[in-house]
Amino acid sequence: MNRKKLQKLTDTLSKSCKHFNKFEVNCLIKLFYNLVGEVAERQGVVAGLDRNAFRNILHMTFGMTDDMIMDRVFRGFDKDNDGCVNVSEWVHGLSLFLRGSLEEKMKYCFEVFDLNGDGFISKEEMFHMLKNSLLKQPSEEDPDEGIKDLVEITLKKMDCDHDGKLSFADYEQAVREETLLLEAFGPCLPDPKTAEQALCPAPLLLLREAKSHRAGVIRICVCPQ
Repeated sequence: MNRKKLQKLTDTLSKSCKHFNKFEVNCLIKLFYNLVGEVAERQGVVAGLDRNAFRNILHMTFGMTDDMIMDRVFRGFDKDNDGCVNVSEWVHGLSLFLRGSLEEKMKYCFEVFDLNGDGFISKEEMFHMLKNSLLKQPSEEDPDEGIKDLVEITLKKMDCDHDGKLSFADYEQAVREETLLLEAFGPCLPDPKTAEQALCPAPLLLLREAKSHRAGVIRICVCPQ
């Protein structure tokens, strides 16, 4: 991408990006294109991070290991559901992921946990997510029974209208009373320390970072030039 196109894209995305300044947006655009490689801009072809590349970033940079949650995070970034995260989705997604307000994060987390997109987190969805995210401990007891008990405890804590499922209103009220419940069904956000390290104040070496991302942690550098 030439400098003129980069500047125009930076200006456009900066206007709609709440939590990054213009220079940070510029850096994230450069990182994106280094991650996807130098894709020839052909008609009908848009550069993007596919599911596997994106999951690798979630794992290597943010320490995520839960396949179900990583898939849901990918869907949260991929707003147009085309199977790839484009540059706009990348910048706006990271804005919320790394620096979003509590309100933004609540909406995002609820959408991650609402597996079938019906506007509720059901008992079945809670069971699948908790079963997937909890460490398996060797025991004579049936682990599924313990997870079912945990689902009931969670419902008792969060189901404000007692209808056996969580609406966004239930979830929001519970999280506002106890913010630790934000990721009640699995880690779908980076911890504050990891988020801060991802946006590291180091020299901008995006190409080197991008080329080595399969071997180690990607640093999303947004420092001054």
